[in-house]
Amino acid sequence: MKVGDQRGEIEEVKKMKPERIEPVEGYKEIELSPGEPNKTTRIGSQMAPELEALTIDFLGKNNNMFAWSPSDFQGINPEIIVHRLNIDPQCKPIKQKKRAFGVERNRIIEEEVNKLLKAGYISEIQYTSWLSNIVIVPKASGKWHMCTDFTDLNKDCPKDPYPLPRIDLLVD
Repeated sequence: MKVGDQRGEIEEVKKMKPERIEPVEGYKEIELSPGEPNKTTRIGSQMAPELEALTIDFLGKNNNMFAWSPSDFQGINPEIIVHRLNIDPQCKPIKQKKRAFGVERNRIIEEEVNKLLKAGYISEIQYTSWLSNIVIVPKASGKWHMCTDFTDLNKDCPKDPYPLPRIDLLVD
């Protein structure tokens, strides 16, 4: 296949409308732990009865392996590895100006921040050298997703000296 042929295929893919892929068969909700209605999962509704029984039994016996809430994620012990940002030491820390949000978005932000605090993913600090704003983005499902605007921080991090190669240079 030549590069020109690939470009034609790429253009065809770009013209395609993205659509949500749904399972071929329906699914049904099963309770993995009796008496705990929040511990459920879904399995195919057209599974063979013996396979369904084996699957439910297996999932039920191993339900302690699933993270049922954000606080169930244990993370990595900091004695093993700790992530630190590689920021240019000569860059001056930037504090973005506070953005104003409407009542609905403030409620969404408060709920998300409380979830992250409860799970232990974030913690409150009093004095920070970098300050980035929150951005609320609508999801396709109609819900909202909370992100952080790290534009200024990204500018002060060194660029990757080994960028990804261009695919057209790798393929004959």
